[in-house]
Amino acid sequence: MQTGLLVWLLFINAVGYLVMSEDKKRARKHRDRVPERTLFLLALIGGALGVLIAMYRKRHKTQHMSFRLGIPALLFVNALLYGYFLR
Repeated sequence: MQTGLLVWLLFINAVGYLVMSEDKKRARKHRDRVPERTLFLLALIGGALGVLIAMYRKRHKTQHMSFRLGIPALLFVNALLYGYFLR
C-alpha cells in the first residue's frame, strides 16, 4: 500500500503542477481557463504541494486570498493524511 500511495503522491502533485501551469498559460493568452474549483479539487485529493509550487513559481493566483490561505491549509491536511497512511 505504501508504494501505491507514494506513486499517487508523485502523480497527483505532477498533475496539480501541470494544470496550474496550463491555467497560467491560458490566462496569458486570454483563453478559456481552468476553473478554480478544479484547482482546489486537485489540491484536496493530494496535489496541494504541486499546486502550491506552481502557484509561486509561475506567480499565478498569488493575489487571491482564497489560494494564499486555502492551498497551504490543504497541504497541511495532505501532510497529515499521508503521514497517517505512510507510517
